[in-house]
Amino acid sequence: MPENSMPKDAAYQVINDELMLDGNPRLNLASFVTTWMEPECNDLIMASINKNYVDMDEYPVTTELQNRCVNIIAHLFNAPVGEKETAVGVGTVGSSEAIMLAGLAFKRKWQNKRKAEGKPYDKPNIVTGANVQVCWEKFARYFEVELKEVKLTEGYYVMDPVKAVEMVDENTICVAAILGSTLTGEFEDVKLLNDLLSKKNKETGWNTPIHVDAASGGFIAPFIWPDLEWDFRLPLVKSINVSGHKYGLVYAGVGWVVWRTKEDLPDELIFHINYLGSDQPTFTLNFSKGSSQIIAQYYQFIRLGFEGYKRIMENCLENARVLREGLEKTGRFDIVSKDKGVPLVAFSLKDSSKHTVFEIAESLRRFGWIIPAYTMPANAQHIAVLRVVVREDFNRSLADRLVSHIEQVMKEIDSLPSRVAVQASRIVTVDETQDNMDGKKTVKKSSREIQEEVTLYWSRLASEKRSGAC
Repeated sequence: MPENSMPKDAAYQVINDELMLDGNPRLNLASFVTTWMEPECNDLIMASINKNYVDMDEYPVTTELQNRCVNIIAHLFNAPVGEKETAVGVGTVGSSEAIMLAGLAFKRKWQNKRKAEGKPYDKPNIVTGANVQVCWEKFARYFEVELKEVKLTEGYYVMDPVKAVEMVDENTICVAAILGSTLTGEFEDVKLLNDLLSKKNKETGWNTPIHVDAASGGFIAPFIWPDLEWDFRLPLVKSINVSGHKYGLVYAGVGWVVWRTKEDLPDELIFHINYLGSDQPTFTLNFSKGSSQIIAQYYQFIRLGFEGYKRIMENCLENARVLREGLEKTGRFDIVSKDKGVPLVAFSLKDSSKHTVFEIAESLRRFGWIIPAYTMPANAQHIAVLRVVVREDFNRSLADRLVSHIEQVMKEIDSLPSRVAVQASRIVTVDETQDNMDGKKTVKKSSREIQEEVTLYWSRLASEKRSGAC
């Protein structure tokens, strides 16, 4: 901290000048998070930026707007809520907090059941796919729950319901299904998972439930594929989280978690305080937080309605199709993402023997595009992809421009020496051991093994360049 103060306009200019070096949010195609809202909503956000959401007695209308949002989302997800009943749910600062709360509810319910049966309750586990977002790993580590991951395979980058159910045991507090994988945008088959798990529950008497992580897909599926059964229509689905700041179309800082019934949220996890003026129930990991995003979410719900959300999601999917077809026409890429899922395009190089997707991502930076390159989780680490998330503010002209820039980058790197070959030459590496000129043994590897090591090298190099906290 400086010893002396400075004029307000000088402080503003210093910070504003530094922020100019940030990337352009609209060209940040790595993020699912909303980067544009209407001016009227921006005005509402600024008008409520000084309201502390937790002061429910002081700001009762804000509390009411939050409750309305919970009810809207619960009905959208087909929760069994009567006309005069209130849905069970809460606003959070994002899906990470929502998942923590849902996980805690599952853990406490499982522990209570085990205690009542006189059985050990010290080794809870949760079954997920290896494609889950890092917040699931955080939950497992922070709250001492074993994370049992279903490994991926090449060409199948979501959790296999059959393998997931096989991993379920008496200590499983829930199975977590993903509606919109972070890696490829694909929806997992929650219906099949529910059917298989129901059969196992009948055989074992365990009654293992399901949580659906709909952070990305929760505001897409109801509008585009209303007949897709993934939500509370399935009896084993006990809670669902969704990110308001993704396809809920609100700036970063709001998520939601909704439970099927009151019985699915243990009452002992809810705290009651009265020092702010009245009895206030609270079930959150944090306490104070802003009201702006809650208000912005309600604005979007009443401003857009079902028709508006449907139109925006259809437009996002159409722009993703345009981008996908443009990439396919280049003849250089394989599309990894699926048609049914989050509007994004994940793609890999057909031939990565000379150059990698990491080089492409690096080269696109000079045009302002921020596109992530990454490797798949276990057991598909040798697959490296680029991913473009299509949000509301990514239009067709931007899609066409991005394809043209990718084509330009490909022509440029084709004219450069192969960085893959340089790296491969450093690797002591086709399938047998043979003598060299000095009579020493050298182990050679297959071309695929070399490619896997090169991909891992570039993945590590990209990771080393990252800084800061997520």
